[in-house]
Amino acid sequence: MQTWSLISICVLLGVVVRWGVSLNSYSGAGKPPMFGDYEAQRHWQEVTYNLPIREWYFNSTNNDLAYWGLDYPPLTAYHSWLCAYIANIINPEWVKLHKSRGYESPEHKLFMRTTVLVADLLLFIPAVVLYCLYLTDGSSKKKVSVLLCILLYPGIILIDYGHFQYNGVSLGLALWGILGLGLGWDALGSIAFSLALNYKQMELYHALPFFCYLLGKCFKAGLMGHGFFLFVRIAAAVVVTFALCWLPFLSDPVQALQVVRRIFPVARGLFEVQFYISVAAMVGLSITSVTLDPPSHLPDLFPVLVSTTAYLLFLGTIIHFNILQFSGPPSKKSQKKSN
Repeated sequence: MQTWSLISICVLLGVVVRWGVSLNSYSGAGKPPMFGDYEAQRHWQEVTYNLPIREWYFNSTNNDLAYWGLDYPPLTAYHSWLCAYIANIINPEWVKLHKSRGYESPEHKLFMRTTVLVADLLLFIPAVVLYCLYLTDGSSKKKVSVLLCILLYPGIILIDYGHFQYNGVSLGLALWGILGLGLGWDALGSIAFSLALNYKQMELYHALPFFCYLLGKCFKAGLMGHGFFLFVRIAAAVVVTFALCWLPFLSDPVQALQVVRRIFPVARGLFEVQFYISVAAMVGLSITSVTLDPPSHLPDLFPVLVSTTAYLLFLGTIIHFNILQFSGPPSKKSQKKSN
């Protein structure tokens, strides 16, 4: 009973801190013409509610992709539609096509902040609580301490409740996937993580550990026996989940390809050769660590190689972007000072 009382206090404290941060302003408030990510989320609600699904990801007179065009996977679009449906009931002006662009009001801010908190209460916070209870080693006090640290992690709170995002949805789904795998429910864990991928493509960063863990489990169970049936069950769960999420777009290949282009904007130069080299290196090392046994005198060889490679890739990326930053043309402010 004492443990559950402490857990309740931690959850309540997490909610209070989140709501306290949300009372402040958000990124882009009162700054036309783009207004920031708050307006991006509101605009996606406007688009998904007023336009048919086939137009959500296409540029048109009613959907200017240059103005916060939808570039997240389908599950985000469905979430935007659900929020817009509720918003239209409360005040149709919030999602009125064209006329709601840049809409700002205290009431609308309250609504948008509430949608983030509700998403956390439904997905992220319960997953964190169960993770700390069932997958964290140590005493009850240690589990409660870990719970408090996760719920009060400033990065997520500031981005979702200050800047304005819905990262709690994708992270919550990913954590539900970890719970499924940790408790032995591999198919359910795969479904949860597939939903996370279909909500935000950034979850690809977490895809390699899921893939390697499940593949290694299939190998260890024996691909000619139980491991094969486990592999088929996991693959079927993933394929069916993706198929259901993408169902409205699968009837027309043009639709599906356009969604893929919006999610992975290679043509816009956001994905470079460095990204693909990094992924290839990590995939190779991860699969090697699963399929091969390390030398007896170096039992931790593969984890060390994976960690070292990841660090070097991260360091290289930081150096690369700093070089680009300092080698670019001088800003207007510095030009004025020099003049």
